[in-house]
Amino acid sequence: MNFFEELPGFFNSQGYLLWPLLLALWLAVGDVRTQRIPNYLTLAIALSGFGWQVGVAGWVGAAQSLLGLGLGFGLLIIPYLMGGIGAGDVKALAALGAWLGPWQTFCLFFYMALAGGLLALGVLIWKGQLGAKLRQGWNWLLNWVLRRPFRAPEPREFRAIKMETQGIPYGVAIALGMVALYWRGPTL
Repeated sequence: MNFFEELPGFFNSQGYLLWPLLLALWLAVGDVRTQRIPNYLTLAIALSGFGWQVGVAGWVGAAQSLLGLGLGFGLLIIPYLMGGIGAGDVKALAALGAWLGPWQTFCLFFYMALAGGLLALGVLIWKGQLGAKLRQGWNWLLNWVLRRPFRAPEPREFRAIKMETQGIPYGVAIALGMVALYWRGPTL
């Protein structure tokens, strides 16, 4: 069987993920263009996801939607508090969680974490900063293991790298994770 013969069955089996996929792509385009994910967009995605879940499965769908929303928020709140991602990224995963429910939200988180890691690695390689970042990470890890405070001033090259690597649009990683979820389905 070739690819085109399998296509109708694929869209029937994964068709319910088409809207969240399109919404995630919309988020990514906006994040790349403006370095922001607006609140009105995440709110609209969350409300439409909740409405869709209620329309499809009633009270059970409402519960699944709220669980997905809460899980999406919970999975990214710690990285946000540590300064690793923006608030819009947290709200975007929570909003998509309202569409997906808890299990698929967890799968999306896994796929987007992989995509985000590869994206960050690619940016560091492209900018020629991978070696410096690895040295910086090694110094942090070594000081953490030895339980010494890492208070030494950062060398000038690290400060420059920190400023240059801020602002990687994580909405792209969310969209790539959603593409993987759409393509593979909710299986890890």
